[in-house]
Amino acid sequence: MNYNTLDKSKTYLITGAAGFIGFFLSRNLLEQGCKVIGVDNINDYYEINLKYTRLGLLEPYENFTFIKGDISDKEKVMELFEKHMPNIVINLAAQAGVRYSIENPDVYIQSNIIGFYNILEACRYYPVNHLVYASSSSVYGANKKVPFEETDFVDNPVSLYASTKKSNELMAHTYSHLYKIPATGLRFFTVYGPMGRPDMAYFGFADKYFAGEPIRIFNNGDFENDLYRDFTYIDDIVEGIARLLSNPPEGEVQHKVFNIGNNNPEKLMVFIETLEKCLSNSLGREVQFEKIFEPIKPGDVPATFASTKQLQQSVGFKPETTIEEGLQQFADWYVKYYDVK
Repeated sequence: MNYNTLDKSKTYLITGAAGFIGFFLSRNLLEQGCKVIGVDNINDYYEINLKYTRLGLLEPYENFTFIKGDISDKEKVMELFEKHMPNIVINLAAQAGVRYSIENPDVYIQSNIIGFYNILEACRYYPVNHLVYASSSSVYGANKKVPFEETDFVDNPVSLYASTKKSNELMAHTYSHLYKIPATGLRFFTVYGPMGRPDMAYFGFADKYFAGEPIRIFNNGDFENDLYRDFTYIDDIVEGIARLLSNPPEGEVQHKVFNIGNNNPEKLMVFIETLEKCLSNSLGREVQFEKIFEPIKPGDVPATFASTKQLQQSVGFKPETTIEEGLQQFADWYVKYYDVK
């Protein structure tokens, strides 16, 4: 089977199209000649200029239609499905961030629970060939068994964000079972890259450095037992999603969940040192962050490590980008975009 073929006769609806993954996926599909309907509410969780920059890069494509709207508005979602009749839906719109969910729980319920319910209802009344939706590696909670496998027990989330993502998986499973909606959930593992999310640690570290401020590292300053993260480069994520779009689950249960990670976790301090090197390369001078070590934050987990066997078996894909390559791409983009000297 050729996993790289996308059906260009289909209409692809991408929610969260101005977001980090949504933008790169939209652009990938548009470059392959697909018709994409992008939806985003352009919320101000992080700087909206970056969202408009991403949208500006999508607007020249003739096959792209952008609709500003919120998936938590059921009437709007139903109208959208009725008008555009999407064949494949990729739901990436969500309130992201583990720590933010502790301070602002309301927005998570609104976007991640009610919003996703509205998408499921729309797929029920306007049947689709495939619903692909964003879950998260955070569903594994403080799971000690590594690497994390899709069959692991995930009933102990340690943040509200993780709870909403676990709820999405349960809701999708139920709707798939009741209404025969082919659905695939993707447990993303720390996605990074150029034009990424400014709330992510690596982006924040660069911001702090250029503002002349120290970076805060929440690992207790314990290098022996440092936090591990399975950092996954954006191009790998997009390639994995694109291959899955034309391969909906078949058979008795039309719902499946995949890890989509790098299968190669790095110590947080190694990641930070690599970022320093990459920024040094981009600027042509040495970069060293001033570091303050603090206790691990509530909701953070000690390690994330994806088993990607199932994804590989299903669509023949395994992420390959090293953090050296990926962070260099980010550093080059950052220095140019923010015009830093």
